[in-house]
Amino acid sequence: MAPDPIDAYAASQPDAARAVCDFLRGELDAALPDATSKIWHRAPVWFLNGNPVVGYWVRKSGVQLLFWSGQSFDEPGLKAEGKFKAAEAHVNTPDDVAPDDLRRWLQKARAIQWDYQNIVKRKGRLERLV
Repeated sequence: MAPDPIDAYAASQPDAARAVCDFLRGELDAALPDATSKIWHRAPVWFLNGNPVVGYWVRKSGVQLLFWSGQSFDEPGLKAEGKFKAAEAHVNTPDDVAPDDLRRWLQKARAIQWDYQNIVKRKGRLERLV
């Protein structure tokens, strides 16, 4: 049996980043049990009905936790990322993000979604799904 790609991603990281990846994976899997998770653009990403909602990347500055529709969450712990609706938080240790905040962000990731799945078809224009 082949190893789980998300586990393999975490295992390939330095110890501090691996601890964050393991923590985030547990929280994301628990909050989004109906989501599909896979390696996408070389990082773990969770999808609801084919639409990316949350993922994380190990960067030099720590682990980047990205919510595709996060700018619409109105959360002070998230900052805008990119030119669309994404927002991020940087996590260097599992203690860097309050579990209640993370769970609230994940609830909003389910409730507030922009249609990234069809962004190319719509020539870069996003439409709100939920």
